[in-house]
Amino acid sequence: MLTDTAIKKAKPKDKAYKLGDSGGLYLYIIPSGYRSWRMKFRFGGKEKRLVFGSYPDTTLIQARAMRENAAKLLRDGIDPSVHKVQQAAAQVARVGATFKMIAEDWLASQDATWSKRYAQNVKNSFVQDVYPKLGHLPIDAITTPLVLKVLRPVEERGAIETAHRIRQRISEVFARAIGSGIVAADPAAVAQRALSPIKRGKQPAVRTVEAARIVLRKVEQQPAHPLTKLASRFLSLTAVRSGVLRMAEPKEFEGLDGPEPQWRIPAAKMKLVVDQKEDAAFEFIVPLSRQAVETIKVAMEFAGKGPLIFRSVRHPRRPLSDSTLSKAYREAGFTGIHVPHGWRSTFSTVMNELAGVESRVGDRAIIDLMLAHVPGNTVEAAYNRAAYMPRRRELAQEWADMLVQDLAPLELLLTGLRQHA
Repeated sequence: MLTDTAIKKAKPKDKAYKLGDSGGLYLYIIPSGYRSWRMKFRFGGKEKRLVFGSYPDTTLIQARAMRENAAKLLRDGIDPSVHKVQQAAAQVARVGATFKMIAEDWLASQDATWSKRYAQNVKNSFVQDVYPKLGHLPIDAITTPLVLKVLRPVEERGAIETAHRIRQRISEVFARAIGSGIVAADPAAVAQRALSPIKRGKQPAVRTVEAARIVLRKVEQQPAHPLTKLASRFLSLTAVRSGVLRMAEPKEFEGLDGPEPQWRIPAAKMKLVVDQKEDAAFEFIVPLSRQAVETIKVAMEFAGKGPLIFRSVRHPRRPLSDSTLSKAYREAGFTGIHVPHGWRSTFSTVMNELAGVESRVGDRAIIDLMLAHVPGNTVEAAYNRAAYMPRRRELAQEWADMLVQDLAPLELLLTGLRQHA
């Protein structure tokens, strides 16, 4: 093993030579007198070399510590020469890497997938709530307490869901920084558990047919894909659960050109216990209004031979995402006012109120049946599958006639669909 005395006595020669230490470490001396610490090792069956630094800037003790670090990496199956390059790249990336710089880079990377309105909403949340406290800080200096200093004021103004969304967006920024080797961990991830929980109550829904028309009209005026708008309109007309709508298949629709069009939903797709899902007696029939038939025909035309009618735009064999519908309603300005699933509540409220005003005593049970609140035994389920169908069909048409007043003609959506085809 080398000593400082031996190193100092070593003189340059006509040819470069080595002074060996141990564990592959050696001092390399060239004719000019320049001396550098190096390490010889094998990785993947190949002999490789690693340069630590010059002597005397790097002492013998420091060189041995570097050798031990490299040896540990080898034991962990990591090539220390590659690790050194990665660390150097990360160091370069860290220079001047503020939170705002990485956040702006992440926002730019989402341009291809976000609508302009949504992108602006996200950018505004950073500008208003995040950048004033974190924007100027080196991203690797940000801790969980600093993240919470951003989120607490948002919570205090009552915007609990907004606080959770901002935390998630901060995490996305840190994920990008981790991928670039700038930071090693996401301090915003831990902050999630420190936030107040989101209160899950009833799904927000408008309670009058006038308000329902406004919701539909504004959603369809948004710059969304026409298939999303068709799904929204069909959901409002049928008041089914959004999960059932998103999984709808062409083979489930019957008699669309006849006097009694209907949608036969398999029991497996209904909100039932497992044994009922396997019983055909629990399939559910939805009578379709004239407007619902027109809407589903347009959607089917666009779906073509695909297995699903309301399919994902990006992945034709996958259903339209529930978040896609929800996003369309948020961007139309109905956060906390109305969500896609809220059509069931709106339908129930409007039609039951109408039944009360006009003394339609028998309609209340039928309205409940139309929302698939199926009795718990097979005999009743089999009977109610087709029970009261004439009256159910009348109520479906009455609801549709009230709802679609002042809506844009369906032909406009059809034109949009053909443009996207």
